[in-house]
Amino acid sequence: MAQHEQDDLDLITFGTGGWRAIIGEIFTRENVVRVAAGVCELAVREKRTGKPVVIGYDRRFLSDSAARWIAEVFCAQGFHVLFMKRSAPTPLVMFLVKDMELDYGIEVTASHNPPYYNGIKLIVREGRDAPVETTRQLEEIIANIRAERVPRIPFNECVEKGLVEYLKHPFNRFIDSILSKLDIEAIRERDLRVLFNPMHGSGTYPLMAILYTARCTVDLVGGEKDAYFGGRDPAPTGNSLKDFRDSVVSGKYDLGIAFDGDADRLGIIDSNGRYITANETLCLLYYYLHEHKGWRGPVVRNVATTHMLDKIAASFGEVCYEVPVGFKYISAAIDQYDAVLGGESSGGLTVRGHIHGKDSIYAASLFVEMICKTGKSPSVLMDELTFRYGSYVMVEDNSSFHPDDRGRITDLIMTSRSLPDFGDRRVKRVSYADGYKVVFENDSFVLCRFSGTEPLIRICAEASSEAEASELIEIFKKFISDNT
Repeated sequence: MAQHEQDDLDLITFGTGGWRAIIGEIFTRENVVRVAAGVCELAVREKRTGKPVVIGYDRRFLSDSAARWIAEVFCAQGFHVLFMKRSAPTPLVMFLVKDMELDYGIEVTASHNPPYYNGIKLIVREGRDAPVETTRQLEEIIANIRAERVPRIPFNECVEKGLVEYLKHPFNRFIDSILSKLDIEAIRERDLRVLFNPMHGSGTYPLMAILYTARCTVDLVGGEKDAYFGGRDPAPTGNSLKDFRDSVVSGKYDLGIAFDGDADRLGIIDSNGRYITANETLCLLYYYLHEHKGWRGPVVRNVATTHMLDKIAASFGEVCYEVPVGFKYISAAIDQYDAVLGGESSGGLTVRGHIHGKDSIYAASLFVEMICKTGKSPSVLMDELTFRYGSYVMVEDNSSFHPDDRGRITDLIMTSRSLPDFGDRRVKRVSYADGYKVVFENDSFVLCRFSGTEPLIRICAEASSEAEASELIEIFKKFISDNT
């Protein structure tokens, strides 16, 4: 390819959650076609062209259209495409790839990113997130593809010729698999009232089916399709769920459940309006699975997730394994160490024996079982853990940066490896496995790393109080500001 042709192409990179870009700027039909053609070429190189590919999409603007553009490319390259008649959550596509023993699946989604983003997630054998070595190879392939040279067959023609097959009842085996892992009778006896907020995303149907089967009373908010996600980012955080928390309390519900846009992140609201953080959800479920259901084994978390998990695991005589950010690392470690579950502070988790990726549908179902079996609210359960293991409070801060400054920031925190002045705090260890993490003798920590999906520096800190965690963040922010 001539240099001037190369310069005309948009750079497409895959972060921790796939390729994501601003709609109309980088996420365009031409670039979607390039990604699809890149995956086809990847399949040829890996000699994995003999099986169908399943394509799903969430409810974002252009997602359904982009899924059709992808199908047009795959069909022109001789692939048989399994397609959805309706939007599908990412966990379903991962389950189908695993259950049908396929080599590739694609979900069109930008997950929890702002509404003006969209993206593509590549799922590979056994229903796993594509590993780094695969996405790097894919990036190199895509860099040399021009959209106008990619053959395509119009979608309607693909359907008429049988090249695209609409999946019949794609949710059934997924839902049945989750139901088979739950104590349905215990949930039925509790007569739970749940307020569910899928945040206008694609996770509505499967959880509703599970909760209705368990005879819960379920009311739905945020169930309609909305390209702007009600004016909020589709992320189930404490800030984004303020109105939802009020509704849970005023409606006297036992529980509030919220998903992100593609149903791989979970938010929980207690009956008293307390937001149960993702870190707390992980701790509660690990404790419940280990102590109440009798599951034995370690736990896995990423570098940005609570150290309470370490303390809980140690009390069981188990180990908590730390991995880089990116769920592919968590799922790999679950397999390697036969861990009970693994997760991250951003709201994603998975449990042993299910899929190899984040699934808020199964996680929410287990959470419902937990409060029904224990007869205790999430707040009471969490207070019991805090009494036993101590207080762990995490504070997070995101700072945007100019692309030109990334090199200088990297040199500061990764190359020179200079430490800020933390006063009288004693440093226990420093990790560079993913970003720059400083762990102190009192088990508090601060972590600085680049986002894998947005032009942001993410700084998080955990300590015994919000004030101390916030102070650690301010120290790190000042350190970066003063030295770049």
